[in-house]
Amino acid sequence: MLQKSFSLRGIFALLLTLCVGIFSVLLLGGCATHVPMALQEADIATKEFKEPTNGNAGVYVYRNEFIGAAIKMNVFVDDKFIGQTAAHTYHYVEIAPGRHIFKGSSENDSIISVEVAANKLYYIWQEVKMGVMYARNKLQLVDKTTGQKGVIGSKLAISSPISQ
Repeated sequence: MLQKSFSLRGIFALLLTLCVGIFSVLLLGGCATHVPMALQEADIATKEFKEPTNGNAGVYVYRNEFIGAAIKMNVFVDDKFIGQTAAHTYHYVEIAPGRHIFKGSSENDSIISVEVAANKLYYIWQEVKMGVMYARNKLQLVDKTTGQKGVIGSKLAISSPISQ
């Protein structure tokens, strides 16, 4: 009976070690995950937080966490694909004033509706959360100070052109 108990403990320890190893590979493997990135000059210019052009509103959608680094997440505005985020990346889009629907897509869809005004900047944080099989996301409208800090700690990804 003692031998059988030891074997069960050994199997449990082996399974636990295997699970920790797989989790570590998935978490750290994200270092190689990339989305198409903009030129450094564009990143620097976008971080000057200038007033949007042509009476539009400017919206930054950023992801400034390392958690879920192995996962790319899709971002949409009004059902139009903006691009993908990875750890420490952001997108910047200019859109017409009015109400717009933003969606982050991963294991779940996170949707927020934002009323934007002409010549104003807005910041949406794509928070990453643990999921069952995949990382989850939650879009949150944040204040200027929080948003600019998150954007500054991230790099500009290439955004798909959206027509208004």
